[in-house]
Amino acid sequence: MDDVDRALIAELQRDATQAYAVLGRAVGLSAGAAHDRVRKLRERGVIRRTTVEVDPAALGRGVLAFVMVDSSAWMGDATASFAAIPEIQEAHVIAGTAAVLVKVRTATTEQLQDVLRRLYAIEGVSGTQATVVLETFFERPVRPD
Repeated sequence: MDDVDRALIAELQRDATQAYAVLGRAVGLSAGAAHDRVRKLRERGVIRRTTVEVDPAALGRGVLAFVMVDSSAWMGDATASFAAIPEIQEAHVIAGTAAVLVKVRTATTEQLQDVLRRLYAIEGVSGTQATVVLETFFERPVRPD
């Protein structure tokens, strides 16, 4: 990946709806060359998907929590069980005192409690520790540089 690819990624992260002509102009390429590079970045898996960023509170998901999940067994094979809980946005096998870290968004703390109950139903889960976010200073995408 060269500096042009990194510049393309930065531009797409800023605004993924740009026409290839605008995108190319921003990085010194023709529209066709920009399109070809973006296609290759997709094929190589560098660009995984194109999406929109929404305000979770506007969608009724104003409660954000990070939950440390303790286990009595290896949880690396439990991907499908965690993915089956739609309120979980991210799940990571981690090193440390817990086995898995999940990011959960719900509308209410009562719904968060229900998610915690469903986590306990996953085979091997022996405990949870939830941290509710009061305010998010910022979130940012991975920088291409």
